[in-house]
Amino acid sequence: MNLLIPNLGSTSLKYQILEMPAEKALAKGRLERVSDYRDAIARIATGEVKVDAIALKAVHAGPKYRGTFVVDEGVVAALRQFLPAAPAHNAIYLTAIDAFREAMPGVPIVAAFEPEFHATMPEHARLYGVPGQWLEEGVAKYGFHGASHQYIAERAAAMLGRKPKLVSCHLGGSSSMCAIVDGHSIDTTMGFSPQSGLENATRHGDLDVFSVLYMMERHNWTCEEVRRQLAKGGGLAGLSGVEGGDVRDLEAAGTPSAAMALDVFTYQVKKTIGAYAAAMGGLEAIAFTGGIGENSARLREKCCAGLEFLGVRIDPAKNASGGGDRIVSADGAPVAVLALATNEELIVARRAWRCLTS
Repeated sequence: MNLLIPNLGSTSLKYQILEMPAEKALAKGRLERVSDYRDAIARIATGEVKVDAIALKAVHAGPKYRGTFVVDEGVVAALRQFLPAAPAHNAIYLTAIDAFREAMPGVPIVAAFEPEFHATMPEHARLYGVPGQWLEEGVAKYGFHGASHQYIAERAAAMLGRKPKLVSCHLGGSSSMCAIVDGHSIDTTMGFSPQSGLENATRHGDLDVFSVLYMMERHNWTCEEVRRQLAKGGGLAGLSGVEGGDVRDLEAAGTPSAAMALDVFTYQVKKTIGAYAAAMGGLEAIAFTGGIGENSARLREKCCAGLEFLGVRIDPAKNASGGGDRIVSADGAPVAVLALATNEELIVARRAWRCLTS
């Protein structure tokens, strides 16, 4: 079975075709500076390769869709219902579903939702202290970046020869962390929406909701205006004043506000590692991935500094040099620290293949 796996970014479209279950790459491509997803999808070049199904890394469709599903009108309706919780993500995938139906009529579309990996979280980690009606309408912690955290859990286990008590740190333009025991998610930083948890490039991270109500009443802002500000002007961009909030730009800026933004970010990562060590009853490995986590030696060092009491010791030479998947902790350190490339598309392909063949 040949699966087309598109990865839809905010301004890019990467894709590959995998032959399953052999997991053999038959074709791949990338389109940059995408402003019209319908046009971009119509330009996907599959060559002579027959596409049997399309598998999307979908984000948020509420409590009924914490798994992998063939897209039908129920899935589409749920994506629309939870559009306010994940406006940037769900809007792209709703457009993509329509565009693929037009470009490849009759080809089944599968949605592998990101909360699937976090379905193993215990109730005490998943529930919020909100009114009962809110709980009944699906307000709870879902967690996202599930495909990445699942891949990192499997890759770390393969490298270490065991399933460790692991903190997976997916750090990039969008960032989240996950506590993993025996290969299963037991807690994660993103909650009801991808807005929560760590500061992201332009999304705010954890925030007292009453501050939002205060600002709305003070300035007579609409929900849409607040949503726009917190999704596009918050996070590292808001803290630093550096448009876009890219960590590379913050490191190059050299301003006090940019330095403070990085301090806020690394503090939250460090604090969460400690919290997850407590939640897991120990800590055996930390894995850094994503554009920042995999590639920024300086950030890995800052996130781990001060955690020596937990057994975390980075080797400066290993951390600063080398490439590919590797261990960057000191020899003999009780906690292994890894720098890894993630592969969300592979996890999506495996889930979609199981969904279509079960």
